Amino acid sequence: MAQTTPAAPEAASPAWRPGPLGRLGIWVTEHRRTVGIAWVALVIGLGIFAPAVEKNLSGAGWQANGSESVAVRDLAQEHFGGNASHAIQVVVHSTDGPLDRGDRAQVLAEVTQVLEDEPRIAEVIAPMPGASLSPDGRTAVVLGGAGADTNEMVRVATDLKEELQHLSTDTVQVNPTGSSLLWSDFNEANLEAMLTSEMVSWPVTLAILVLAFGALVAAGLPLLLTLAGLVASAGSLVLINELVPVSIWAMNFAMMFALALGIDYALFLVVRYRAARMGRHGSVQQAVAETMDTAGKAVLLSGATVLVSLSAVLLVPSPSFRSMAGGIMISVVFVLAATLTLLPLVLFKLDDRINRFALPWVEVGEHRSPAFARWGAHLWRRPVAWGVGATVVLLILAAPIVGLKTGMPSIKVLPDDASARVGYAQVKEAFGPGAPGMLQVVVDEADASTATAVLDDDAGIQAVLPPMPAADDSGLAMIQAVPTVDPSDPALPGTIDRLRTDLPSSALVGGAAVENIDLTDQLQRSTPLVIGVVLLLGFLLLLVALQAPLISLLGTLASLLSTAAAFGVARLLFQDGHGSGLLGFEHQGFLDAWAPVFFFAMIFAIAMDYTVFLLASAKEHWEKSGDPREAMVGAVAHSGRVIFAAGGVMVAVFFTFALSGPLPPKEMGVILGIAVLLDAFLIRLVLLPVLLRLSGRAAWATPTWLRRILPTITFAHD
Repeated sequence: MAQTTPAAPEAASPAWRPGPLGRLGIWVTEHRRTVGIAWVALVIGLGIFAPAVEKNLSGAGWQANGSESVAVRDLAQEHFGGNASHAIQVVVHSTDGPLDRGDRAQVLAEVTQVLEDEPRIAEVIAPMPGASLSPDGRTAVVLGGAGADTNEMVRVATDLKEELQHLSTDTVQVNPTGSSLLWSDFNEANLEAMLTSEMVSWPVTLAILVLAFGALVAAGLPLLLTLAGLVASAGSLVLINELVPVSIWAMNFAMMFALALGIDYALFLVVRYRAARMGRHGSVQQAVAETMDTAGKAVLLSGATVLVSLSAVLLVPSPSFRSMAGGIMISVVFVLAATLTLLPLVLFKLDDRINRFALPWVEVGEHRSPAFARWGAHLWRRPVAWGVGATVVLLILAAPIVGLKTGMPSIKVLPDDASARVGYAQVKEAFGPGAPGMLQVVVDEADASTATAVLDDDAGIQAVLPPMPAADDSGLAMIQAVPTVDPSDPALPGTIDRLRTDLPSSALVGGAAVENIDLTDQLQRSTPLVIGVVLLLGFLLLLVALQAPLISLLGTLASLLSTAAAFGVARLLFQDGHGSGLLGFEHQGFLDAWAPVFFFAMIFAIAMDYTVFLLASAKEHWEKSGDPREAMVGAVAHSGRVIFAAGGVMVAVFFTFALSGPLPPKEMGVILGIAVLLDAFLIRLVLLPVLLRLSGRAAWATPTWLRRILPTITFAHD
């Protein structure tokens, strides 16, 4: 049987010997001019491109690569004059008689001319009676065929929508709509919301940091470093977009994540540096080296955990998800680099001036918090009561997750006055509830009559248009069909499944609504894989860092509780609509389909961030003392204040993003905010210390065979 023993405490060394990160800190201080110039060049060089990030990044890419609906879209663009899901649909609606008379006909002609003048528009298809011209002649849809990919057509929508809307008169309304307009309008509303949220979050964050650090200069450091990382990552995304399309959401998530993590990392290092400088009375270089060997090591491992967690999202075969994950990972790399190279340089230059403008009641060199030391001791005495209480609260909050439903964002995510939403409503009123979700069936011409008969006989289809042969000699035909239900109705996926079974084998079913259904199905299939990979990689990283299988496993599993609780609360808010009036949104009856897979990776990454901070401190105390009580109480005493402050900052940042704008950013802000609130304050400061208490010396036990294959990583500093 393999022997299992607790890791022996590290023997004290009579000489001061910095580790690898400590030597990096010393190197930075000795080459401060080179490092400073390099960072200035990097920020300025990439910062030149940063202002163009909102304009250059794309808004589309929400598709399941390799799906049937994406194949239909490609065929429609190539063989049917661009009559694809991402075409521009311009709704012209008259309140004063049919559109074929007088000035109303002139407006229709002007709309057609604007579309024909745009080189990125393929064929312009005039309104057809029985298809895109309403029976009363008052509502017509002019189709501007897609002559470019989905990302470029979103830009076309942005460029044309204002000009098209200006063609409206007192009696005629012009409102472009369709999936490209939806993303264009959403991006516009989202940008405004993000800017508003940033204006609120920065001063709130600064106030929390001043209270946490007790000094204005120290509090400003995290914000300055985060800003440098944000500027560099924004510029890099613009450059990457020249090679591979990057979703605008990549920047939105990157901004939020970089701000939260950058502050966390800087907070951890600055607190440790102040303690090292004030407590040991060594040189500035020694303080920097000690900070890097302890807090710096925890930050590096935390950053690696975040990157590994987010990398699992790359398994989802969808361009938007991969670019969002990639965007966040780039921002984390820049923030991590700034924390481990630029921050030591700034600490070295400021030295004691970091404590300038300190609050009068604050002990600026204090590292061990007496309040959190008392809290740790209290948890040591009463572990069962607090452990059971915390677990029960989390399980109650997580219970609603059982009834969680998901779907792709509906038209309700747009403001009421957005062009795409107004046009959508007019199409529904004139042509039926399913008209905005027109199905497109591409089939061999020989099977067209059979496919038409199947569509006519299906109970989920309201109307079927005559087959349209391809403009070339491809031998294909397109049949368009109007479903009986709204595109976001839960009955539509059943209709699509039935049609794909009953239609001839050559038939492919697509359309904008079907693309959403296929993406939802892909996400549901990918979610278990992503969750499994995230958990496995997170556990392995903790195991390498802590060299202790039991506490690594407990730390990984504890993160599931806060994640489940956050999604349980999200179900009550966004699916059932409780509190929708307070938060100012119209609930859809489901949670956006991308939330479980993407937010799980984000929440887990943040949760492991705090886990590394707490357990790295616990391991440091264990290595020094070999005492389980000192490991647990010492970890809470030394990292509790940092976790509390960092959690407060993250909650403030995320909740400010939930105060304004469309529904998806609200979901993002609320779910992440609740997750951090529960994770930082209930799991990392209650449940995880309790688990350390109950597992005792076994928490740090390592099988001999495992010790031989793991790299040696220590956190104790002589």
